Amino acid sequence: MGMVHTVGLVLHPRRDSKPAIDAIIDWARTRDVTVLGLPDEVDRIDCTAVAVNADELVSRASLVVSLGGDGTMLRSMRLLSGKPTPVLGVNLGRLGFLAEVAVEDLPAALSSIDAHRYTVEPRMAIRTRLPDGTDVTAFNDIALVRVPGQGLAAIGISMQGYPFVRYSADALIVATPTGSTAYSFSAGGPIVSPNVEGILVVPAAAHSAFNRAMVLSPDEDLDLELLPSSGRLVMEIDGVLGAELKPGDLLTVSAAPSAAKVVRLGYTTFYERARRKLQVNGSLEVEEPPGR
Repeated sequence: MGMVHTVGLVLHPRRDSKPAIDAIIDWARTRDVTVLGLPDEVDRIDCTAVAVNADELVSRASLVVSLGGDGTMLRSMRLLSGKPTPVLGVNLGRLGFLAEVAVEDLPAALSSIDAHRYTVEPRMAIRTRLPDGTDVTAFNDIALVRVPGQGLAAIGISMQGYPFVRYSADALIVATPTGSTAYSFSAGGPIVSPNVEGILVVPAAAHSAFNRAMVLSPDEDLDLELLPSSGRLVMEIDGVLGAELKPGDLLTVSAAPSAAKVVRLGYTTFYERARRKLQVNGSLEVEEPPGR
């Protein structure tokens, strides 16, 4: 019996996903597989996918297919956070880190998954609770960013309840290994394999003597306190505006290991994607062997 009985779709809000959806529906039709989608996404496209709300899509889908790029994949992962349902990423544009399948490869990829010929790459998330009590989850990063004209981000860091360091910076980024190639990387943080579990703390444009990034164990809770000298900050959750913060606010960030399951079919490796996406070429003084 095949593994896939119901496919849930998550679509990029602007990119043309019709060819990919048609490929999925054609594949599903020959196998009596149901295709579901979110109403505000599939209703704008001429297709036979069944529109259901997010809760029903999550509860019914045996596979979720993300059609877009890394942003769509992150949204799919947040939607499924903590659930065992795997997510297949399909690129509809620029090369990403999370999506590895092209539209033309979709039927073969779905058949491989249906036949259990795939692996799962667990992805860690980080979670915190906003001052208003709202719980948030991020698979890339949680960033505390200064509001222009409102002063620097002055943030005290405590681990396991013990004060460690105070940062003064344009932003403070708390990232997962998945997010190590995003905002954290642009701020000077390290590239971290997705097979590693850890929490990265990276200041952006630090104005303090201590300006180093830190890597923490996923077993250690991290407390972030906005100091009295801090300006107003905004919190971004995977690049999406989440809340405004003010001096005195306290956030505790914790890890959620294996919070999402990303399908891997062996088309590319993380290091191949990183080399191409980040244009990792190394030193100009080192010649590459012929043929590379």
